[in-house]
Amino acid sequence: MKLKILFPWLCVLGSLAGLAWFYSASQKKEAELVTLRAEAEQVQQVRAELEEAKKAQTQKESDELARLRREHDELLRLRNEVRQLRGDKQQLSGQVQAAQAQVANAQAQAEALKSARTEPALTPQQQAAAQAQAARPGAPPAANPEQVQAIACSNNLRLIDAAKQQWALEKQKPAGAILTTADLLPYLPNRTFPACPGGGVYTLNPVGFAPLCNIPGHAMRK
Repeated sequence: MKLKILFPWLCVLGSLAGLAWFYSASQKKEAELVTLRAEAEQVQQVRAELEEAKKAQTQKESDELARLRREHDELLRLRNEVRQLRGDKQQLSGQVQAAQAQVANAQAQAEALKSARTEPALTPQQQAAAQAQAARPGAPPAANPEQVQAIACSNNLRLIDAAKQQWALEKQKPAGAILTTADLLPYLPNRTFPACPGGGVYTLNPVGFAPLCNIPGHAMRK
């Protein structure tokens, strides 16, 4: 009889206990879900921060790479400028040396022209006067005709060489330039090309090389 009375209450208590357990389990699961949601939000936040950090690092690396490229290009430009400056310096040095050589050549030409003009070639009249003076009693022995011709020819060659140098100086011709007899006439006395007193043939030769006579012993004396 007592069991019949207690059984419904026991069922009620069991149901209440089950409900309490179910409610407790639901609350626990709800708390776990809240915790999981919070953790998920933290993970999303960390991921977002990592993405931002990654983007910032990528941008920084890109900026650094661009800076390095600009510095590399600038270095190449400076190297090219240095190379060009060295070439300009060498060119200027060559021009200075060439100018110095031209000045020295001009000075030498002027001295040679001055020397040649102070020692003119012997004319036939001068040769006759020298022979007449040599025929006077007590006069020193005169040079033989071959020597007189050689001296006159040497003076002619000096005049020709001085005219060549003057022509090269005014026309700005380098050593080795070819010229003709007509080129020298404006620089010779009376615009006349001298002739070898011994009948020799003159060879002008290029600028920088002495003129020659084909008669042995007829040479330009210094």
